[in-house]
Amino acid sequence: MFVVSKVAIALISPLGASLFGGLLALLLALAGRRRLAFWFGALALLWLWFWSLPAASNWVRGYLEDQHPPMAVHEVPQAEAIVVLGGGVSPAGHGDLYPKLESGADRVWHAARLFHASKAPLVLLTGGSDPSHSAASEAEAMGQFMRDLGVPGQALVLENRSRNTSQNAEYSADILAEQGINRILLVTSAYHMPRAKGLFEAQGLEVIPVATDHEVLSRPLWRNLLPEARALDGSSRAIKEIVGRLVGR
Repeated sequence: MFVVSKVAIALISPLGASLFGGLLALLLALAGRRRLAFWFGALALLWLWFWSLPAASNWVRGYLEDQHPPMAVHEVPQAEAIVVLGGGVSPAGHGDLYPKLESGADRVWHAARLFHASKAPLVLLTGGSDPSHSAASEAEAMGQFMRDLGVPGQALVLENRSRNTSQNAEYSADILAEQGINRILLVTSAYHMPRAKGLFEAQGLEVIPVATDHEVLSRPLWRNLLPEARALDGSSRAIKEIVGRLVGR
């Protein structure tokens, strides 16, 4: 099911959908349906071009991020635990010495800020990995980063089985229930927060969202109209979140 979900996500992404449309156009052309092939090919190119525009990418990401704007640390209420979702730190591969920080590493950094501000006494790090490619789980990689940021090891609890956000919520809820914890600070990237918050609340947890890693920035108008690979990636991640939330409902 994990592989199937990854394939489905790839197909609904702007790049995957455009490639599928281009392939369909090629097959139609080979079958002699040239007019239909032209329209499918043109639609695939327009779809890819539109979601590659920073203006379109900022619009769809902004829809998600605006639901949970940045919150200063002193404004965050107290809770029983801080739960940090994986996606910001890649575990070290076999033969590597250290984990690698990704664009979403703000999640771990911000969780450390919250801990040092005494917002909760416990930090739950959640995220597994494929043992054939990684020497440790994502939770373990985040734990190493957290300790480097001054968070003591005894304050860290690892959930290292999950491979997606739904499992993050399910397995984390089991661990929290064992410790009698219900009120949590949920830390993840802003575009990911709406879906993640819903999944954790579905587990019966009282969730205080603390979004970080806001991506949408103000920029000159002319730059918003030039296609970028980074904008295409942002569009793909946002569309994945929206579709995932709708399917979850």
